[in-house]
Amino acid sequence: PEGWTLPALFEGDATWTLVTEAGLDAGGAASHLGESTTSGEFVLALPSRFDGNGIGAVEPRGALPFTTPWRVVVNSPNLGDIVETDIVRHLSTPGPSLDWVEPGVASWSWWSNQGSPRDPAAMEPFIDLAAEFGWPYFLVDANWNEIEPEAFTDLVDFAAARNVRLLLWYNSGGPNNSVAEAPRGLMTDREVRRAEMERIATLGIAGIKVDFFHSDKPAGIQQYLDILQDAADFELLVVFHGNTVPRGWSRTWPNLMTSEAVLGGEQYIFNPAYAAIAPAHNTQLVFTRNVVGPMDYTPTMLGTTRSRRTTDAHELALSVVFESGLTHFVDTPRAYLDQPDAITEVLRDVPTVWDDIEFVNGTPDTHVVLARRHGDEWWVGAINGTDEPMTLDISAELAELGDETLRVCDGESDASSPIDMAPFGGCVIRLSAR
Repeated sequence: PEGWTLPALFEGDATWTLVTEAGLDAGGAASHLGESTTSGEFVLALPSRFDGNGIGAVEPRGALPFTTPWRVVVNSPNLGDIVETDIVRHLSTPGPSLDWVEPGVASWSWWSNQGSPRDPAAMEPFIDLAAEFGWPYFLVDANWNEIEPEAFTDLVDFAAARNVRLLLWYNSGGPNNSVAEAPRGLMTDREVRRAEMERIATLGIAGIKVDFFHSDKPAGIQQYLDILQDAADFELLVVFHGNTVPRGWSRTWPNLMTSEAVLGGEQYIFNPAYAAIAPAHNTQLVFTRNVVGPMDYTPTMLGTTRSRRTTDAHELALSVVFESGLTHFVDTPRAYLDQPDAITEVLRDVPTVWDDIEFVNGTPDTHVVLARRHGDEWWVGAINGTDEPMTLDISAELAELGDETLRVCDGESDASSPIDMAPFGGCVIRLSAR
């Protein structure tokens, strides 16, 4: 075995410890935890020589003065200190101010219909969905390059007429992977990459999703950074998939909206066992992966196109509990449009960027209640990762935040009353800050 990826969370007798990296710059390699010794000790290990199809050196290299990434250890008896920390961002290099960057929600057709990116007619309802809810983006996923040029231009115009902008998927390969999904071969060579970015920016494309990096070696890290810099030159937003965990690059390049680096909603397609582990996994991500940077989980499954054990309230709460500068809502138009008014209000209004965060309560193996502030509103998300019903009286904590204006939970409850969560359930509460 190769070990374990970062971040890693450890529970001691009286403290919690999160281990991760930050400030990974050019010339560096991403580390992970190697195998533990028989005494329970861990060491940081460099990438495998097999990463990226075996292409490239493993060892970091650079001219003097050479800096290594920060190795970050967060210790606290209070889990709230772990969840609320922003240390990865603060230890990373500040970058340019990009005032054209606009976070937001994107609709996405691929999850429910993998062939849809080849078919404009299959994508148009999702663009209409984004327009209906006021979401600024729609993601055109893999193999969109098979659309005839004239039909593709028509799709861009169709979206623009509805005040929706498109994001386009790209394969990062190159020699670093053998994945066939296309377009590929456009994100490795700098001259080719910049020509493609200029072309799509001229069309009015808002950003790119680049997938399947398959390497934490220095050459792989350099490719991430080069893509971000070039995309910024052409005012393109960036989403990374099939990638290493965040190490502060969103501060260096504010056009990096989110990264996958997580077992997320796509696993309902690829892994039949995922539905069974998802409720507990969702809870654990709040204390681990999402602590270190924006996470493209592709949340909020409200339809019946995939098997799941989570309730609708649990799924809706993921839009608050998880943080992502671009949130790709995963489900179909009908799954969202057919919801009651309270749920559609959340879908229309939930922010994707936040001014403050407060951990209310929870543990990685049971549940989490998290409050996030956007402007003069607090949004509270609660999820139950267990197969037992749960009642939480958090009325005192909510009263300190503001006046409740909306509540969507598994059970019926009024403002100031305890929240009831079904097994694998959840709750969303909206408050007007005082």
